[in-house]
Parts: sequence; C-alpha cells; structure tokens
Amino acid sequence: MTETPQQTAQARIEVTDKAVEELKKALDGRDLSSVGLKVTVHPGGCSGFQYGLGFEEAPEGSDVEIQTKGVRLFLDANTAPLLDGITIDYIDSLMGGGFKIENPNASSTCGCGKSFS
Repeated sequence: MTETPQQTAQARIEVTDKAVEELKKALDGRDLSSVGLKVTVHPGGCSGFQYGLGFEEAPEGSDVEIQTKGVRLFLDANTAPLLDGITIDYIDSLMGGGFKIENPNASSTCGCGKSFS
C-alpha cells in the first residue's frame, strides 16, 4: 500500500507537549481542533528562508493537513518538503518565550533561529 503525502507528513512532524500547551493558551480556551496552525516557509531572513506560524480556520487549496497531539497543522504542499521532520517546540528564556522550529533539513540557521538555509 502506498502512503499518501498526508500520512507521510504526519509521521515526520513533531509538536512537543510544551508547544501544545502554549498553543492552547494562545487560543484563549478555544478548542485546538477548531483551528489549524499554518506553518509556512518564505524567502527571507538572514539565512535564506524564514518560518511563519499563524492560526487558520481551514486549509487553503494546496495545503496538506496533518494532525498530531490534537493539533491540526496546515503545510503548503510546495514547501512541505522543507518542513519534513521538523519539531515545533516552545522555549522559555530570560528574553521572553517563543516557538522554535528544529529542522533537520536546514544546512545552517541564523543566531535567532528564525531563518535557515
């Protein structure tokens, strides 16, 4: 049996428990199953590409929708290969917290961790 892109992507995207907790806080009590987290990649940043995260009510036409730990993720089909195997985490630091994406496909990242090549 051949795996669909959705099944393949689902097995390769990790969302940590801390990230799920912070996503729930960001939604201020709304159910995570009612919206999706759109993960995007755009040209830019100091290393060539930068990530974007945002909430969407539904996937767009070319999006691949996957679910993990009760979180719906929407990935643009064209940039999904750049996100294969990522881990979405939430990091607390003295300078403030934020979501962090660890990407095994990145050959380099900038100091702030918001862009990669």
